[in-house]
Amino acid sequence: MYSIAVMGDKDSVAGFGALGLETRFADEPAECRKVFRQLASSGRYAVIYITEKAAAMIGDEIEKYNEAMLPAVIRIPGVSGNTGEGIMQVKRSVEKAVGSDIIFNN
Repeated sequence: MYSIAVMGDKDSVAGFGALGLETRFADEPAECRKVFRQLASSGRYAVIYITEKAAAMIGDEIEKYNEAMLPAVIRIPGVSGNTGEGIMQVKRSVEKAVGSDIIFNN
């Protein structure tokens, strides 16, 4: 059975532990890369939620998993605010799957 992990700065992800999700704290680029690699390569996680701030530090590492079935890597806002990168990633994924922009169809 797969689990769900949440990673990012402590203030942003600590509360997810109360929901039964595994939380991993990382603030620096090298630390984010190490934690993400451990989570993604373990085979234990179907979903890895990562704060937008942490994801920005290791975008190249996350890209390696864009085509993989598991884990799904989902960017979420942190306590420092929403950069909009999470929703843009969802938009790109939907465009790729559907063939057109059905979310922000301007």
